[in-house]
This record gives sequence, C-alpha cells and structure tokens, in this order.
Amino acid sequence: MRESLYPRAHELGIPVIADATPASRPLRLHKKTELDRCFRDALQTSAGVLGAHCVHELWMRGEMASRIEGMLESLWATCATSIPEWLPMRHIDWLPQVYEIAARSKAGARGRSNIYLVLLDYNDRRSGPYGVYVGMTSYTPAQRFDQHKAGIRAAGCVLKRGIEVLAGPTLHLQRIRRAEAARIEQELAARFADAGLLVEGGH
Repeated sequence: MRESLYPRAHELGIPVIADATPASRPLRLHKKTELDRCFRDALQTSAGVLGAHCVHELWMRGEMASRIEGMLESLWATCATSIPEWLPMRHIDWLPQVYEIAARSKAGARGRSNIYLVLLDYNDRRSGPYGVYVGMTSYTPAQRFDQHKAGIRAAGCVLKRGIEVLAGPTLHLQRIRRAEAARIEQELAARFADAGLLVEGGH
C-alpha cells in the first residue's frame, strides 16, 4: 500500500506519498506559504523525504539560491538519515533545466543499464561553477561514482572534479536496455550542451 510521507501529512493537506519521484512534483499545487509551513514541520519531525520535496518544489519554481542553500543546510543538519538520494547537497542554478531536458528522453524495454549524471566542480574556470558528466553503467549510479573516485575505469573529469551524483533527473532511466542507454546518453549530452551547460561524457 502506498503510504503518506509521514503521519501529519493529511492534517497539513499534503498529498505526498513516500515513493513520489521529484520529477512528479507532488507539491506543485501548493502555495509558497503552505510549502514553508510544510518544511518547518518536516524539520521538527525529522521527515527528510517531505523536507526534500518542499525544497525541490521551491527549487523548480526558481526560488533564490540563498534560500535554497539555507533550506538544504537546515535539512541536512536535522534529517540527514532520511533525506532521499535524489536531493543534491548544494544549490545548482540549472537543475530545473536538467529535469526538463531529461524528462524528454524515454526508454521502452527493461534491461541492465542505468543512465547517471555527476555534478562537476568547475570553480577554477570562468565558465563555472558547475558542469555535468553524462554516463551509462550496469552498476547503480552511486556505485559507478564511487568507482570513478577510486580510479576504477575512471573518467578524468569525474576523478578530479566529481562532487556528487545527480540522481533525480534520471530516475526514470534506470534498468533500461543497453542500446537505448547508449542512445540516451548521447542524446542528453547533446541537449545539455545546447542548453549552455558544461558537459563531459556522453560517448
């Protein structure tokens, strides 16, 4: 049975469910004041998933970077063990674009390949501060990231500049056929580049 994110969700009028994806934006119909109240309650009850959805929804609406950074800091300080892996640890101004672009890529049959994105640190370049690496793997994105950082079949840019996996935008592109993954990997890299992002990988 699909359950509410936390016991007080119904009281607050929050219809979020525990397995809602960030791309589905389950809080999209809620006013900012409701999201603020929801976020405060999430902090008080250590409801990391709910807090993550609150932050994500405001992020997708273009909330100020300083506000998102502050919310992320508060959430990680109080709910670290229950925050879903799809919520980044830092503000990225182009994240809404990445969600929009990734949503256009569709896969059919199930398989063993996963598309993954890695946030790259380009603070030492004028074009920074961030870039994105696009890859495909038969491992989970988190496992493949760890391999990169350990120097195992590593892309130099991820080994040197990789910060974290951006899991949310590609949740729908997991466990797909290898041929489709190869196509989508190239497709995403090209679309991200067209959108003005610094892109690596996508081979």
